[in-house]
Amino acid sequence: MSADSEAFERVKSVLLSAHKSTTSDEKVSFYNCWAENYDRDVAVLEYSAPSVAAKCIATHFSGVREAAVVLDVACGTGLVAKQMKNLGFGNFVGVDGSKAMLDKARESGLYQDLKSCLLGEEPLPKQWADRFDVVVIVGALSVGQVPFDVIRDLCNVTRPGGCICMTTRSNHHNLKYKASLEREMRQMEEEELWTCVEITDVDNWERAVSEQEEGYISGAVYLYKKLEH
Repeated sequence: MSADSEAFERVKSVLLSAHKSTTSDEKVSFYNCWAENYDRDVAVLEYSAPSVAAKCIATHFSGVREAAVVLDVACGTGLVAKQMKNLGFGNFVGVDGSKAMLDKARESGLYQDLKSCLLGEEPLPKQWADRFDVVVIVGALSVGQVPFDVIRDLCNVTRPGGCICMTTRSNHHNLKYKASLEREMRQMEEEELWTCVEITDVDNWERAVSEQEEGYISGAVYLYKKLEH
């Protein structure tokens, strides 16, 4: 077995073990344990979501990137902020439910502020309403992780005219969740909370890890603009 194959099999076993985590405490514990090797492991997976999301935001953001205040939700170790920094953004606030992930994000030096928050169980701070120019959540909107209706919270903390970027996987395991997420997005559009700017389907999202899939799974990036009232 090649070194690449060995690395992939190791990462695969790590991710499949995550499916055994059902309670919030178990999920947080999994990410606390994974934080040390997270960046290395997602590189093995050829995980493209952070770069695709960052490019999508940069393409459509019409303000001054250096001055924009970005909320990075489920920020992990800071992969999305790193990609956005390379594209000219510089002011980041990060939120995550894992202390170990937040420690890694702090070490990156990319964030002006970091806050512990377990999405779906704890609301984002009320004083953040209408505050952020950009809100981004990459990776967490999927089955077994964050409830899809947290996107209302994300919209709430975005300033009118600001943008919200979200991603999800399109593999078979996540299709029911994805359908619910998109239904909620459309409902919020009907309520005139936001308007859809772009939806991008990505074929090579990351290498497949489940026994039912091979090659790469696909994913989607959604960009919405909060409407002014």
